[in-house]
Amino acid sequence: NAVQVGYDEKRESLLTKPELGHLKKNGCPPLRHLAEFKLEQIPEGLEVGAELDPTEMFSVGDKVDVAGKSVGKGFAGGIKRHGFSRGLMTHGSKSHREHGTTGPGSTPSRVYPGTKHPGQMGDKRVKVKKLEVLQVEKDMIVVKGSVPGKPGNMMTITKAKGKW
Repeated sequence: NAVQVGYDEKRESLLTKPELGHLKKNGCPPLRHLAEFKLEQIPEGLEVGAELDPTEMFSVGDKVDVAGKSVGKGFAGGIKRHGFSRGLMTHGSKSHREHGTTGPGSTPSRVYPGTKHPGQMGDKRVKVKKLEVLQVEKDMIVVKGSVPGKPGNMMTITKAKGKW
Protein backbone atom coordinates (compact mmCIF):
# COMPACT_ATOMS: atom_id res chain seq x y z
CA ASN A 1 0.00 0.00 0.00
CA ALA A 2 1.43 3.34 -1.04
CA VAL A 3 0.35 6.83 -2.01
CA GLN A 4 2.07 9.13 -4.51
CA VAL A 5 2.03 12.81 -3.63
CA GLY A 6 2.71 15.52 -6.21
CA TYR A 7 3.44 19.22 -5.85
CA ASP A 8 3.94 22.31 -8.04
CA GLU A 9 2.52 22.23 -11.58
CA LYS A 10 4.83 22.88 -14.54
CA ARG A 11 4.79 22.84 -18.35
CA GLU A 12 4.39 19.50 -20.10
CA SER A 13 7.55 20.13 -22.15
CA LEU A 14 9.66 20.02 -18.94
CA LEU A 15 8.62 16.43 -18.14
CA THR A 16 9.91 13.24 -19.69
CA LYS A 17 7.44 11.21 -21.74
CA PRO A 18 7.27 8.35 -19.19
CA GLU A 19 6.52 10.81 -16.36
CA LEU A 20 3.92 12.59 -18.46
CA GLY A 21 2.26 9.29 -19.44
CA HIS A 22 2.17 8.16 -15.81
CA LEU A 23 0.42 11.37 -14.75
CA LYS A 24 -1.99 11.51 -17.72
CA LYS A 25 -3.01 7.87 -17.17
CA ASN A 26 -4.28 8.87 -13.71
CA GLY A 27 -5.80 12.17 -14.86
CA CYS A 28 -3.31 14.37 -13.00
CA PRO A 29 -1.73 17.64 -14.22
CA PRO A 30 2.04 17.76 -14.94
CA LEU A 31 3.74 18.03 -11.52
CA ARG A 32 7.31 19.04 -10.68
CA HIS A 33 7.78 16.92 -7.52
CA LEU A 34 6.49 13.36 -7.08
CA ALA A 35 7.11 11.28 -3.96
CA GLU A 36 5.76 7.94 -2.82
CA PHE A 37 4.88 7.19 0.80
CA LYS A 38 4.27 3.64 2.01
CA LEU A 39 1.27 3.14 4.30
CA GLU A 40 -0.05 0.27 6.37
CA GLN A 41 -3.50 0.88 4.92
CA ILE A 42 -4.87 3.54 2.62
CA PRO A 43 -7.24 5.94 4.44
CA GLU A 44 -10.89 5.99 3.44
CA GLY A 45 -12.01 8.80 1.16
CA LEU A 46 -8.58 9.24 -0.45
CA GLU A 47 -9.02 9.55 -4.23
CA VAL A 48 -6.79 10.40 -7.18
CA GLY A 49 -6.32 14.17 -7.36
CA ALA A 50 -7.41 14.79 -3.76
CA GLU A 51 -5.69 17.66 -1.92
CA LEU A 52 -4.03 16.71 1.38
CA ASP A 53 -4.85 18.76 4.46
CA PRO A 54 -2.04 18.95 7.06
CA THR A 55 -4.52 19.76 9.84
CA GLU A 56 -6.05 16.29 9.40
CA MET A 57 -2.67 14.53 9.24
CA PHE A 58 -0.80 16.24 12.10
CA SER A 59 -1.78 17.77 15.42
CA VAL A 60 0.03 19.90 18.00
CA GLY A 61 2.35 17.78 20.17
CA ASP A 62 2.95 15.05 17.57
CA LYS A 63 6.49 13.83 16.91
CA VAL A 64 7.59 13.97 13.26
CA ASP A 65 10.62 13.07 11.13
CA VAL A 66 11.75 15.79 8.69
CA ALA A 67 13.92 14.74 5.73
CA GLY A 68 15.57 16.94 3.11
CA LYS A 69 18.81 17.74 1.33
CA SER A 70 21.49 19.18 3.63
CA VAL A 71 23.51 22.31 2.84
CA GLY A 72 26.47 21.56 0.54
CA LYS A 73 29.86 22.54 1.93
CA GLY A 74 32.02 21.63 -1.06
CA PHE A 75 35.28 19.68 -0.99
CA ALA A 76 36.44 19.42 2.63
CA GLY A 77 39.52 17.97 4.30
CA GLY A 78 39.61 15.32 6.99
CA ILE A 79 39.61 17.77 9.91
CA LYS A 80 36.42 19.53 8.84
CA ARG A 81 34.70 16.49 7.34
CA HIS A 82 35.44 13.81 9.95
CA GLY A 83 36.73 15.73 12.99
CA PHE A 84 40.34 14.50 12.72
CA SER A 85 42.91 16.22 14.94
CA ARG A 86 45.75 18.15 13.31
CA GLY A 87 49.44 17.40 13.55
CA LEU A 88 52.15 19.50 15.19
CA MET A 89 52.54 23.00 13.79
CA THR A 90 56.23 23.35 14.86
CA HIS A 91 59.44 21.35 15.38
CA GLY A 92 59.78 20.40 11.72
CA SER A 93 56.46 18.62 11.43
CA LYS A 94 55.30 18.20 7.85
CA SER A 95 51.78 16.99 8.59
CA HIS A 96 49.85 20.02 9.77
CA ARG A 97 46.31 19.37 8.48
CA GLU A 98 46.93 16.22 6.43
CA HIS A 99 45.49 12.84 7.34
CA GLY A 100 47.76 10.10 8.62
CA THR A 101 48.13 6.67 7.07
CA THR A 102 45.68 5.46 4.44
CA GLY A 103 45.84 1.80 5.43
CA PRO A 104 48.09 -1.30 5.35
CA GLY A 105 51.03 -1.35 2.94
CA SER A 106 52.09 -4.30 0.83
CA THR A 107 49.63 -6.97 1.95
CA PRO A 108 46.37 -5.67 0.47
CA SER A 109 48.17 -3.19 -1.82
CA ARG A 110 45.08 -1.03 -1.84
CA VAL A 111 43.04 1.32 0.32
CA TYR A 112 40.00 -0.28 1.92
CA PRO A 113 36.64 1.11 0.78
CA GLY A 114 34.83 3.37 3.21
CA THR A 115 37.95 4.85 4.80
CA LYS A 116 37.62 8.45 5.95
CA HIS A 117 39.34 10.74 3.48
CA PRO A 118 38.86 14.29 2.22
CA GLY A 119 35.96 14.70 -0.19
CA GLN A 120 32.54 16.15 -0.88
CA MET A 121 30.80 17.26 2.32
CA GLY A 122 27.07 17.85 2.71
CA ASP A 123 24.52 17.97 -0.14
CA LYS A 124 23.06 14.62 0.95
CA ARG A 125 19.61 13.52 2.05
CA VAL A 126 19.42 13.86 5.83
CA LYS A 127 16.61 13.01 8.26
CA VAL A 128 16.10 14.84 11.56
CA LYS A 129 14.04 12.62 13.83
CA LYS A 130 11.49 13.18 16.58
CA LEU A 131 10.79 16.90 16.20
CA GLU A 132 7.75 18.23 18.05
CA VAL A 133 4.92 19.90 16.14
CA LEU A 134 4.11 23.33 17.65
CA GLN A 135 1.49 24.63 15.20
CA VAL A 136 -0.45 23.25 12.23
CA GLU A 137 -2.33 25.33 9.65
CA LYS A 138 -3.70 24.71 6.17
CA ASP A 139 -0.47 25.85 4.46
CA MET A 140 2.20 25.49 7.18
CA ILE A 141 3.59 23.21 9.88
CA VAL A 142 5.77 24.68 12.65
CA VAL A 143 8.22 22.28 14.33
CA LYS A 144 10.56 22.76 17.27
CA GLY A 145 14.22 22.33 16.26
CA SER A 146 16.37 22.61 13.19
CA VAL A 147 15.48 21.12 9.82
CA PRO A 148 17.93 20.16 7.04
CA GLY A 149 18.78 22.45 4.14
CA LYS A 150 18.45 26.07 3.20
CA PRO A 151 15.32 28.24 3.43
CA GLY A 152 12.86 27.25 0.72
CA ASN A 153 14.24 23.69 0.60
CA MET A 154 11.85 20.84 -0.30
CA MET A 155 11.26 18.54 2.69
CA THR A 156 9.15 15.53 3.54
CA ILE A 157 7.43 15.37 6.92
CA THR A 158 6.28 11.99 8.24
CA LYS A 159 5.05 10.76 11.61
CA ALA A 160 7.98 9.66 13.79
CA LYS A 161 8.77 5.96 13.75
CA GLY A 162 9.78 4.03 16.85
CA LYS A 163 9.32 4.81 20.53
CA TRP A 164 9.89 8.30 21.93
